[in-house]
Amino acid sequence: MEKNRTQQIFDRNLAEGRKSLALLLDPDDVEAAALPGVLNNAIENKVDFIFVGGSLVTSDNLSELVRFVKSNSNIPCILFPGNAIQIDANADAILFLSLISGRNPELLIGQQVVAAPIVKRSGLEVLPTGYMLVNSGRPTSASYVSNTQPIPNDKPGIAASTAMAGEMLGLKLIYMDAGSGAQDPISPRVIRAVKKNSGLPLIVGGGINHPAKAKEALLAGADVLVVGNGVQKNLNLLTEVSELVQLTNETLNVN
Repeated sequence: MEKNRTQQIFDRNLAEGRKSLALLLDPDDVEAAALPGVLNNAIENKVDFIFVGGSLVTSDNLSELVRFVKSNSNIPCILFPGNAIQIDANADAILFLSLISGRNPELLIGQQVVAAPIVKRSGLEVLPTGYMLVNSGRPTSASYVSNTQPIPNDKPGIAASTAMAGEMLGLKLIYMDAGSGAQDPISPRVIRAVKKNSGLPLIVGGGINHPAKAKEALLAGADVLVVGNGVQKNLNLLTEVSELVQLTNETLNVN
């Protein structure tokens, strides 16, 4: 990939009003035997991005997963690291996450300092990303591992102010996440408030396990929808959400 190509895709889609779909592959959850089918499903349903990683990766197959995605598709493969060791130079880019919703210095800057020399040597395209955890109704792996308090799902002002601060600090993307296996998705009020007050591409994930929830997020202002666990429980979910994203783009007259 050419330099900064992935960031350019995010920025161009934002400028054109185009909605996008990302599939999150957690190395702990994806079995090798199922991977070809999962990837073919992503290709058939015109997934725009594949995120690879998770809050707690206990397996050693992250690199294998990245290589398989890169060898068998042209979909941009982006690392979604839960810590400084989830780095693989074969990916196209890395979401260089700063957990701006929390007050844990390790996730705000500590892990980033450890990872920076490795990321620089890797040649990966770096996507500076403000990561915001939002309360999903129950504890998730992300909130537990990060040892942080998620933003309340009924406090759009806090979410908007957090996103604004991230933009003012020079971050290039905002990723709002209810967490893997979330009970509830991020409320439309919170998404709408962040979208209204930030000019950055807005990625929204967690709890999007039904097309109706995906539609709510899109209408509220999400630029990129992320589906993960829900796809494993409902094999048709990716198709349904993809059709919804495409229909939304057609309705908005995005060419």
